[in-house]
Amino acid sequence: MDTAVAALGIGSRVKHPSFGVGVVIKIYKMAYDVCFVQYGIKQVGKNFDGLEIIEVIEQEAAVTYTEAEKSLIKILKNFNGINETVALGDKWKDGTMILKPADDGLKSKEIPIDQFFHKIVMVRDRIRVMEQRINASKVMTDENKVNLQQYLTRIYGSLTTFNVLFKYKDDHFKGEGGK
Repeated sequence: MDTAVAALGIGSRVKHPSFGVGVVIKIYKMAYDVCFVQYGIKQVGKNFDGLEIIEVIEQEAAVTYTEAEKSLIKILKNFNGINETVALGDKWKDGTMILKPADDGLKSKEIPIDQFFHKIVMVRDRIRVMEQRINASKVMTDENKVNLQQYLTRIYGSLTTFNVLFKYKDDHFKGEGGK
């Protein structure tokens, strides 16, 4: 068994011959749980010699939730902002949004709905990252975290108008009433 493989810590990046690039997310006595970009979480034995090590994060005696969360944020940054796929409602595909000013002397603006929807999803993703950073902050008090969370909830509530664009209800924005 490769001794480097046996010493991988949470957050270590590896390449599997079948599953591709992944990140160690949990450590067992004889195996690792590895999250692969395309295949999800798979268990890989520590004695599996086909695992190529891309980046080693040293194994610690105990890992806290906050440390695991930091590792996950780092992993997501390393994969350059891979976001979940959010589906646009079928009735809007290939549609156009027309912004028409009240003044007839001004020209209307047409925007493909797909582009507009992508921007809305990006806003949602960035709010989620902000929420994670607030929760992971070590310098903020719990009271400050709760206050900022309330603002974020209100932001989500303000964005519920755009829920009509989403194909699946699970992707909808939810404000204070939809927790």
